[in-house]
Amino acid sequence: MKQVYLDNAATTSVRPEVIEEMVKVLRNDYGNPSSTYAIGRHAKSLIENARKVIAKQFNATSSEIIFTSCGTEANNWILRSCVRDLGVKRVITTKLEHHAVLNTVKQLSAEYGVEVVFLNILPTSEIDYNQLEDLLKDESQPTLVTLMHVNNEVGTELDLKRVSALCVEHKALFHCDTVQSIGKTRINLEELPIDFIVASAHKFHGPKGIGFAFIRKKNVLKPVIFGGEQEKGMRAGTEGVHQVVGMAKALEMAYELLDEERKHISEIKEYCKKRLSEVYPDVKFNGNNVGFYNILNVLLPLSQEKAAMMLFQLDMKGIAVSRGSACQSGSQKPSHVLSQFLCEEDLKRPSLRLSFSHENTKEEIDTLIEVLQVI
Repeated sequence: MKQVYLDNAATTSVRPEVIEEMVKVLRNDYGNPSSTYAIGRHAKSLIENARKVIAKQFNATSSEIIFTSCGTEANNWILRSCVRDLGVKRVITTKLEHHAVLNTVKQLSAEYGVEVVFLNILPTSEIDYNQLEDLLKDESQPTLVTLMHVNNEVGTELDLKRVSALCVEHKALFHCDTVQSIGKTRINLEELPIDFIVASAHKFHGPKGIGFAFIRKKNVLKPVIFGGEQEKGMRAGTEGVHQVVGMAKALEMAYELLDEERKHISEIKEYCKKRLSEVYPDVKFNGNNVGFYNILNVLLPLSQEKAAMMLFQLDMKGIAVSRGSACQSGSQKPSHVLSQFLCEEDLKRPSLRLSFSHENTKEEIDTLIEVLQVI
């Protein structure tokens, strides 16, 4: 049975070129990067070259890139250090955020008594920018704004330029969870005064278990993992050289091929919307009318009973999709994202998140439509 993989927002396949690069490192460059002899120094040089490759993609300096195990770790570290070390007393965020941010903010509120303010979400799934501006006008306490760039469930995109400008104007720190957008759109950190961004390599056809944080020079964070002096003393632990090299290769390829692959993925998404509308004239697409080009959240005009078994039936036919975040896909609760802007009636109906990559084809979309019709 041919597998049809339409859950690229959860994770992506690893490019063959990335695997090849990683295997080469595993075979030949097994030295400890902290060692002073040749094989260790060479491993260290691979890490530093990867850092430069990554920084170049964002017009950042290599010293501003710190390697982590994933985006979740990077988010935890940044948010915790902002409160613990930079004196943040108020956090402005939304209930649309990934749980890596939501649960961290909740924990920090319990530990440090930091004030948490949730922005209103409009029916379009966008934040209320006017409310954000009004909140930031109150500069009485040090504030951190933490908002995701691209929502992982519905693909709503944040206006980075507008938010970063507001934060600069009102002296607030701006942390942006960019896990869903890095490798899929360009972010120029020389032009955008964002303080912190994060990435996970497995979201842009790299390996799992490796990510990075961008920490703008003016913000001096303290580590949460202590030990050796790796990562400039910011994150202790022997580096996974093959993972770092694989991530850099994946990111470099993602941006080299960006225009070509974005065009293909956009066409696949539009074809999917067209086919779904033909089969289900009452279909709705959750979020705003624009949405990020690789994510499509579909509200199907089916009963609640059919919704309960739909993912299972699709899986039995070799089709991988999700109800939302992969971290929550086993839950029967309504999506914490959709519940912020859908009515009760629509929340009971089946919503599918389809997310595409350069590997998807129109034939795979046809297969999905055929199976949905049988269900």
